[in-house]
This record gives sequence, structure tokens and C-alpha cells, in this order.
Amino acid sequence: MTPINHVAGRAIPFGRKNVDTDVIIPAQYLKTITREGLGRGAFETIRREPGNIFDTPEFAGAPILLAGDNFGCGSSREHAAWALLDLGLICVIAPSFSDIFSGNAFKNGILTVVLPQDAVDRLMEVAQSHPIDVDLESQTVTTPFQDRFTFEIDAFRKHCLLEGLDEVGLTLAQGDIIAAHEGRLRADLPFLASANA
Repeated sequence: MTPINHVAGRAIPFGRKNVDTDVIIPAQYLKTITREGLGRGAFETIRREPGNIFDTPEFAGAPILLAGDNFGCGSSREHAAWALLDLGLICVIAPSFSDIFSGNAFKNGILTVVLPQDAVDRLMEVAQSHPIDVDLESQTVTTPFQDRFTFEIDAFRKHCLLEGLDEVGLTLAQGDIIAAHEGRLRADLPFLASANA
């Protein structure tokens, strides 16, 4: 996983409420065995709308999505997080998230920032023409107009995102401890070691 400390740039001012995972990535894309290419199907129904925000040139490559309340509700599909990453999004700001989506986003290296609706409304306004800055270390979202919003994040999630640690990375970080434990087991219980040889 790529570490996240600072996310800066344009933010897509989407803002819709109750966007479920089927809207983020429709079911027909769930048959794939790879994460690559899911961005093509992300927000497919919305992208069919004339003048949709996702295909507007000024937001191409934007790393931040501004969403409405209850973002990521619906099914538990991890493909929703994969599709966002494939679009280049590494931070989503909303008043609230589905718990399952928030967990999937975290495990895939996406920072979900919860801010009050009035703060999201202000960011939506700024995002029309200016970049937004998200600093995970200081837990702040700022704009070029001196707006400063603080957000809460679980300390464990913050640590993992800052260090770029997924579940495999967390396990590998304990490699020396695991090896020492296995060494003690071989010494103390040699019959277990020979049974597994």
C-alpha cells in the first residue's frame, strides 16, 4: 500500500447523498479477477448523464472526492474501493460513510474524512475552481482561502495509512518477532517441528 500523508489537488465536487456501492461500481464489473480497469466502470450510471462531473476536464486526475452523507452504503463489495483507486482517488470527504465501505477503503489505502455538512458544503464551493489540501498527520483539511477543518481518525488507521501498511504489511513488520517465536517453539517443542517438516 502506498503511504498517505498529504493529499493535495483538485477535488471532484460530487456531493450526492446515499450513493451506494452499486452506483460506485455496477454489479457487471464484479466478475473481474483483477483490480485494474475498474475505473472505467466507476459511477457508470452517473457518467451517462450529460455534463457529469466525473468526465469534466478540469477534474481529470483529481485525487479527492467530495461526497454526500452515507457514502458507500449498500453491499460490501470491495470492488468499490478498487474502482475509486483506479480512478486515481485516494481521499473521500463526506459527512458520513457506510461502516463496511469505510473499512474496505482503509484496507485499500483510501483516506475517508468525516466532516460536518457545512464544512463539506464549503469545500464543494471551493472545489469548483481551487484545490484542497488534506493533511493526515495534522488531521486537517485546508483551502487557499484560509478555511481549516479538523477531522478525527482512529489512531490505528492513521498509523497504517501514514506507513502504507495493509494487513500483509502489518504481519511482515512483525517478522522478527514471529521468527523468534517459531525458534523458541522448535527448541521447546521439537516434536512439533519434526511433525511439520
